Amino acid sequence: MTDYSTELAAARHAAARASDFLRREYEAFTPIPDAPVSISTHADRASQELILGLLHEQFPGDALCAEESTPQFDGVAKSGKRTWVVDPIDGTRGFAKKVGQFSVMIGLLVDGLPVVGVVAEPVQQRITFARIGGGCWLQFGNEEPTRCQVSARAFDELVLVQSWAKTGMSPKPVRALAPKTVIETYSGGVKLACVARGDADVYANTYGTFADWDICAGHLLVTEAGGTVTFLNGAPVTYQAPEFKQTNGLLATNGLVHAQAVAALSRES
Repeated sequence: MTDYSTELAAARHAAARASDFLRREYEAFTPIPDAPVSISTHADRASQELILGLLHEQFPGDALCAEESTPQFDGVAKSGKRTWVVDPIDGTRGFAKKVGQFSVMIGLLVDGLPVVGVVAEPVQQRITFARIGGGCWLQFGNEEPTRCQVSARAFDELVLVQSWAKTGMSPKPVRALAPKTVIETYSGGVKLACVARGDADVYANTYGTFADWDICAGHLLVTEAGGTVTFLNGAPVTYQAPEFKQTNGLLATNGLVHAQAVAALSRES
């Protein structure tokens, strides 16, 4: 197996630089209490330019796939054998509302498979990272990294992590899985890191459409921590579809409850 230590170090460096920038922007940002789902800020674009610039400088032959429009990288392929997949602020509503729930996500696909994943949470100064075959690791600030492992909880003890639900609404995963505990947060990256760290047992993304950059980095965290990640129907996740769209949902679990979760979600209309 190829060692992707150099690529992981580059991704961690880029995420740390972006996190430093975003912490400063966050502190000065005026909250937008009713920030819509589609919101994008100047900080999203500046964070992306910073990340892509660092990655392109070190790996000029790699493709760059990212959420925002960055004209200076229009000449760089967006898909290829080696493709960096970047979400400069995942959970922009968490940034805009100033509730601290957002992340920087950087993943690397090689031949369509995630081999490097970094999810950095600037406000918490927490970074969860992995490379294929190297395990999943958690670091706070300048402390020594510690290895992550998914939970060993069974289906009747389920902790579900999901997006914030509208008042009075019961989202499909809650109805289907009847979890014992529900954690709500913005950012798919944060949710996937929660599963990797064992804070939650299940994350079910039931949105009709999302994108590669919403899941790529976090996908590897979960699998390297011993968990399982598939489409909602249990099929393997694939990347680099037209426009980088994901239309089959996502299910990330501690592995132990995966088959039961797939079955329960398939029964819930």
